Parts: sequence; structure tokens; C-alpha cells
Amino acid sequence: MTIEQDFFNQYRLMYRPFINQVNVQLEEYQLYSSQWAVLRLLNDKGRHSFVEIAHYMSIEKPSVTRFVQKLVELGYVETVAGKDKREKLVQLTTYGEEIVQEIKAHLRPLFEQALTGVSRQEIEIATQVLTKICENINR
Repeated sequence: MTIEQDFFNQYRLMYRPFINQVNVQLEEYQLYSSQWAVLRLLNDKGRHSFVEIAHYMSIEKPSVTRFVQKLVELGYVETVAGKDKREKLVQLTTYGEEIVQEIKAHLRPLFEQALTGVSRQEIEIATQVLTKICENINR
């Protein structure tokens, strides 16, 4: 096995079990990791259109519509008209903002446990490497 193959294999071996653990932690909020990613985006960067969310998540717009519908039902987000009346923007509700903070605190022990023995510098380097790979893939 080449070093490149080993790298991507290690990523695969880490990713699925990690997402499964995150999903277990999110069950009490009736969320999956992909829906949580939408909430984090809205929390970190503010309101977004369906198209922007689809682009950010690298998924199709109909999937975003389903995510948003579920998040609206839970009271975590709401849709508002954009500058163009045809465009809908998605934003967190006040309740959604509170839930995001609660979930962040709830997930913190999982992240800390997963990163045990990994230095801050190693985390920063790994983040940079994964960012570059993502950019290369999306060219």
C-alpha cells in the first residue's frame, strides 16, 4: 500500500465511526450530523440561501430542502424572503441559537476524547492538509 492509499484509508477508518458517534449524540435533538452541519453553518456565518447551503455541503438542493424542512419542524430555523422575492434565506431562530450552543457543549467531550494525545499543532496541520485536499478535489 502506498503512503497516499494509507492516508485515505486511515481517513475512511476514522470518518465513519466518528460520524456514527456524533449521530448517537445528536439523537436526543432529533438530528443527524448533516443537519448539524447546516446549523453550524448558519450559526457561524449567518443566514444562507438554499443554493448556498447546497454548495457548502456539496449536496443537491432537494436534499437541502428536506434538511431545512426538518429543522423548521423542530423550531431550529426559519425561512425569510431574500432581496429577490423568489429567494428564500434560512436562518436560526432564537431557539435554534440556544440549541446550537447546547449541542456544542454536549459534543465537546466526544471531540476531546477523539483528540486525546493530539497536539494543537497537529490539529492545525491536519486541518490545513484536509483543506488543501478538499480544494484539490473540488477544482
